Amino acid sequence: MINKHTKTHNKVAIVGGGVAGSTAALYFGAMGMDVTLFEKESFLISGPPFCHLHAGGNLYREISDAQCISLLRQSIDFLRFYPYIVDYRPTVIALPTTDKSSPKALLPRLKLLQEEYKKLIDKDPNNEVLGKYENYYRLFSKKQLHALRKKEIVQNPSSLQEWMIPVAQHIDFDKVQFPLIMVQEYGLNLFRLSAGISLSLEAIKNIRLHVQSIVHNVQQNNAIDGWSLSYVQNDTSHTEHFSYLINAAGFRTGKIDDFIGAPCERMVEFKAAYVTRCSAYENIKFPEIIFHGKRGTPEGMGQFTPYPNGYFQLHAMTHEITLYEDGLVANTALSCQPKLGKDFIDKIEKEWKEEETRTRTNAAIQHLSQYIPSFSTANVGSKPLFGAQQIPGDDPTLRVAEVSFPRAHYARCEVVKVSSVLDMCEAIANDMLECGVLEKVCKKEDFIFKNIQESELHALAQEIALSRDYPRALAERTTSKKN
Repeated sequence: MINKHTKTHNKVAIVGGGVAGSTAALYFGAMGMDVTLFEKESFLISGPPFCHLHAGGNLYREISDAQCISLLRQSIDFLRFYPYIVDYRPTVIALPTTDKSSPKALLPRLKLLQEEYKKLIDKDPNNEVLGKYENYYRLFSKKQLHALRKKEIVQNPSSLQEWMIPVAQHIDFDKVQFPLIMVQEYGLNLFRLSAGISLSLEAIKNIRLHVQSIVHNVQQNNAIDGWSLSYVQNDTSHTEHFSYLINAAGFRTGKIDDFIGAPCERMVEFKAAYVTRCSAYENIKFPEIIFHGKRGTPEGMGQFTPYPNGYFQLHAMTHEITLYEDGLVANTALSCQPKLGKDFIDKIEKEWKEEETRTRTNAAIQHLSQYIPSFSTANVGSKPLFGAQQIPGDDPTLRVAEVSFPRAHYARCEVVKVSSVLDMCEAIANDMLECGVLEKVCKKEDFIFKNIQESELHALAQEIALSRDYPRALAERTTSKKN
């Protein structure tokens, strides 16, 4: 653990135990601050599903180059901070023949990102976590893919060519444009992150974790420029006082804003990803495959994310699959909290209906199998991964946002992609410094957490997956070694 540079009498409250809140608890707890983390559920990291390290944002053609560069840098920081959650397998980008654009149109951004990656490595050699910068992306022509079709699938692929073999053997060449692009955007494992953060939090004695606790009131205490926070746990109401409040309540962030009258402008979007199993693929290690498409149309982007033992997580950006016709809502003049429909809240707080799980999962399988025909034999693997995501402002395509400070001694986390959380923590630390809660800001590189044993993390990650009614395979990585 790093040296303590804080005023030990200052107490920090963090509302929400998702990636943002849990990372903030680790960050400020390791700096010696007195941290209390409040989480409504009985476990951490229960928000929207994530599975992809957006090291360049190549899934999103619609966002700016500046956002892509930010995602690249933030992803490298995130990977260095949480190395145990990364699945070291590449991503293939494919454009359907029906798409109005072409692979050639993607090349300027890829070249830009490759150069930015080189600059980051030149600045700090430890940033070389995505392989050699020369290999950040590679193009595969139709002729090269025909040649790869004739090769045997490699059980433990170690080169980009070996990773591409199963793609060459299973993708429908008549449905995609060439070349295909392979890029070093790796996978992220939600359950390993939940396990690793839980183990790290346990090792820091000045962090208190209150699970199954609901914050029902927040009042500003002008005498100390801090906050009185009331919460219910085990059917008993408690009130505690804090010098600084971090609102990391995810899609419920608006509820905390309403307590204190903070100005706001935000949207909330409900999304789901579908867990499938294809027994024909259980011994094949695929890369992730992205089929570009226009969001919200029947040709919306398809995302094919592999796990061990033939399990795959599927996104398809259509209103019949991942998106919902009425799943995007904004706040009103009367409340900072966007109001999702009852059906969505029931999914989040209770359970999915079996019929909807089957219908949407099968629709996702059908969407991906138009490009990977043999995948049509896949079946429902479990209930979906799901959640509601907050989006600050009024742009639903926004992918880079971190934090805002609408009140003194108050930080409102506005993370859209999980890799933004370290920028978020640094911004909060600087605000704490300005308001006197913190005496010195420490660098990310200074943090040393408990040396987590792989066996301990692996066992806990599987336990968390099973306790949430997901297959244990979703707690495992395809590979733990970099290419």
